[in-house]
Formats: sequence, structure tokens, C-alpha cells
Amino acid sequence: MIKQKIKDRLKLALRQKFESYNPETSFMPFHTRLLGKDRMALYSFIQNLNTNFNTSIFEPIAQELASNKFDEIKRQSNAGGIITKQATRVIQDIMNSLESGASKPDKCKEIARILEVAKSGETSKIKPSKVDLFLRKDNNVYLIDIKTAKPNKRGFKEFKRTLLTWIASYAYANDNVSIHSLIAIPYNPYEPKPYERWTMAGMLDLEQELKVADEFWNFLSQDESYHMLLRAFEEVGIEMRDEIDSYFKKFQI
Repeated sequence: MIKQKIKDRLKLALRQKFESYNPETSFMPFHTRLLGKDRMALYSFIQNLNTNFNTSIFEPIAQELASNKFDEIKRQSNAGGIITKQATRVIQDIMNSLESGASKPDKCKEIARILEVAKSGETSKIKPSKVDLFLRKDNNVYLIDIKTAKPNKRGFKEFKRTLLTWIASYAYANDNVSIHSLIAIPYNPYEPKPYERWTMAGMLDLEQELKVADEFWNFLSQDESYHMLLRAFEEVGIEMRDEIDSYFKKFQI
């Protein structure tokens, strides 16, 4: 049962975090006296968990969830290490046009332009950022960058460049595949209001390059996967409550 597998993954991730976690050593005498060592340890733990929530929690759960739908799934994979110089120029031209407002994002047209030059001419070696989640279904490949719930607005330009670079580098080394690159945001911090997509509108093709909350999780498996995940997280919290409380009690001393 997929839900139980998700819960098992989540419990394992938390227990591994408990084993490896060391509270921050910064001296905060007023905070500690006011709130207590255990609460400060909990606060520090949450901060630490937030820092790598994507890699330690969301990525393995996404991998598990996608296992019933996709033929191949990889985490932290490479999109490729070579790009043609013509593709680099096309990507720069796309970026310049978007930044100046001369054009609006259109991923299908952008991909078509890149693919025209993805295998021709001189090449360069590159080290693009890792693909958080690689998925393949038949001849469709998805290269996914999982971001925090509130990514920095100033980073959208680099997000876009990364998505385009992944297309070019993967296309150079692979034939007969339809390549999709996109940003995934695991939950909507503005709920019940809609996600503030307007902040990305100038750079990202919102229909083709962005999946938020249920759009992302349901895409990985099936409808209602998002709500199933929320229930799984809640149940794990209840089932592990005594274990979690016991862990933080040792910081009271």
C-alpha cells in the first residue's frame, strides 16, 4: 500500500535526523531561560529540518509516490555535462528577451529553438545543478527542480536558465525523447488563497514550468495523492508523538 510506504519513509527520515542531529551551539542565554532548553532544541531542530526538508523528506517521498506511474525514477541526477555553443547562445537570447520584456515565456517555442541547435557545432563542458527528481515515462522525460515554498524572487532568472540548460544538455546526449523541465513547489504557503504565481510570470511559463502543491503530488501518482500525503504526515505525527517528546525531553537538563 503506497500510503504505508510513504509513512515508513517518513518515519525513517525522522529517526535518521534524530540520530545525526546536534543542536546549534550558539549561546542564547535570554531565549534559553525564557523558553527552556527543550523548546530551544525543538526550535533549532525545526530550523535544521527546514534547511534540507526537500532532500531528506520531499525527494524520497516523491520517489516512492512516482514508483507506480513512471518507468524510471532518479534523485539528484545529472542532466548532462555537454552543451553546444549555439544552444548557449539561444538560451542567452531567450533570457535577454524575457528580462527586457520583449517576449513572454513560451516553453514549447523555447524548447523547439534549443533542440534545433542542441547537437550541432562546437561544444562546451558544463556543470549544471543536479536534477532533484528525474522521471521517465515511455519517451517522456521530466527534469524537476524542487524548490522551497517561497523561493526568492531574484532567483527566478537563474531558475529559468537552469531549466533551459537542462533541456540543452540532456538533448545533446539523448535521442528520441520529449524533454520537460519544471519547478515544483511542494505546498502553497498562502492557502487558502491561490499561490502568488504572478511573481514568476515574467520568467516561467506557468502552465508548462510550474507545479504547486496538489498539481505536483497528483502529477506524480494520481488524483488525491496530495490529500493522502497530508493524512500520512498527520498519522505519522500522532504515531511518533511519544517518541518525539521523549527525544526532546533529554534537552531539559
